[in-house]
Amino acid sequence: MTTSHDYVIRAIRPDDWPRVKQLRLDALRDPVAGIAFLETYEDAVGRPDAFYQERAARSAEENSGARQFIAEAADREWVGTVTVLIEEAGTKDWAGHAVERRQGHVVGVYVRPEHRGNGLIKALFDAGVEWAWQRGAERVRLLVHEDNGRAQGAYRKVGFVPSGVIVSLAQNEAENEAENEVEFVLERRPLDR
Repeated sequence: MTTSHDYVIRAIRPDDWPRVKQLRLDALRDPVAGIAFLETYEDAVGRPDAFYQERAARSAEENSGARQFIAEAADREWVGTVTVLIEEAGTKDWAGHAVERRQGHVVGVYVRPEHRGNGLIKALFDAGVEWAWQRGAERVRLLVHEDNGRAQGAYRKVGFVPSGVIVSLAQNEAENEAENEVEFVLERRPLDR
């Protein structure tokens, strides 16, 4: 657990699942949710509570390959989140691409609008990236929609850079105007080892 200004940054616990669910639903109501998340509000609200209970329990396990971090304001409101997944070399990622080395994959980034622009996202990323380094990740990556300039700017500010990899969101080859996501990466420096 770390603190950043008026926030506490920590990993979620199993009993946090109702707040995990609520923060996810709030994130999916954000005006840019359509290009920021692969899930819709309707899909998320329709999931049974057991889904969120299992997600929180799995994230809290010491040997888990995923960890969700939240930012809690002084009034105990959850105001931001980031999740990091560990991808193993020799496997395939969610889009079917080969994973060449052990890496962290940042997903589910959200900061409430009234808490943006004050460094909170950096504190969340610092916690998530440090967790990935502790698990032997050689780099940390994320995918961001090509039209989500605000998020791209935030990721650059915390040290991520475009890798040149573009991932199509096309569901099938018949889609003519498929949307794309751009991969951003943060390479592990020798000092991080």
